Amino acid sequence: MTTVGLLYPGHAAEDDYPRTEILLDTDIRLPLFSTGTGEEAEGAYRADALRDQGAPARIAEGVEELRLAGAEALLWASSAGSFGQGWEGAHAQVATLARSAGLPASSTSIGFVHALRELGAGRVAVAAPYPEDVTGLFADFLASAGVEVVAAASGGAASSAEAGAWVPERVKGLAREADHPDAEVVLIPDTSLHTAAYVPELEELLGKPVLTANQVTVWEGLRLTDRRTWAPLLGTLFATREPVLRSLEPKGIEVRE
Repeated sequence: MTTVGLLYPGHAAEDDYPRTEILLDTDIRLPLFSTGTGEEAEGAYRADALRDQGAPARIAEGVEELRLAGAEALLWASSAGSFGQGWEGAHAQVATLARSAGLPASSTSIGFVHALRELGAGRVAVAAPYPEDVTGLFADFLASAGVEVVAAASGGAASSAEAGAWVPERVKGLAREADHPDAEVVLIPDTSLHTAAYVPELEELLGKPVLTANQVTVWEGLRLTDRRTWAPLLGTLFATREPVLRSLEPKGIEVRE
């Protein structure tokens, strides 16, 4: 059995993770602890609120519970709560988590960069439910990793609670809006969106790989445990053993730690 512990901010789309366990159809377990968000309006998409949401003490709330659940690695299952800290801040965030837990640790945002390297992709489109300024923070984070954002679309949601209520057709519409001929992969960077049930549909719609936040979170946790699994119902990321895009120069996929 492989157990990846998830620290998830508040409540929005955490039911994606039990669904993912079923789609993996293996002995992988994904216990989850919901951390506080520090906001009366839960999960507000503002730069200051995102920094507060990702504070070390807040993330660490569930560490002991997940350790007792047998976690072999920990994931801070928040995109904006990690990229909102900036490139250096996001790495410091997970380093602090790893030290406090005594376990390997990462975050959704860092996972996106590793997943792009896995696919051999360096040019992306971003379909984010956030306001434009928060989407811009994610684009800046990716740029720090050497990833080029060739197009982006922002859905204008004010909070994770609002994004969590989006239906699949709205997510698909935003993905179509964001897509660009030069983008090799489309990123949907919010763990508040329910996406686990239809990643292959998104990929068929756009004709290219799609990385969604909850999918990437699980993949990154398994990467930390050196566990590889074949699960094409979770999209291209879970259906490849080697980089699937081979036309890029190495500099296009370099990850600067």
